[in-house]
Amino acid sequence: MANKLTINVETCVGCGVCVNACPVDHLELVDAKAVEKNDDTCVSCGVCVNACPVDAIALNG
Repeated sequence: MANKLTINVETCVGCGVCVNACPVDHLELVDAKAVEKNDDTCVSCGVCVNACPVDAIALNG
C-alpha cells in the first residue's frame, strides 16, 4: 500500500518549491497553498517532502 501524502496548509507558505520538484506533476498551488491534483498520480517518492523548506509535507504510511 502506498504512503499517504499530507500537506499542512497552516504551515505551507506557498513558495511552490514542491510543485516544481514533483516528478509526476501531482501538486499545484491553489490560493497560495500546495494541494494535490489527483490522488492517482502520486508515487510516494518523497521528493516534495525533501524539497519543502518549511516541512509542510509528510508521507504517512
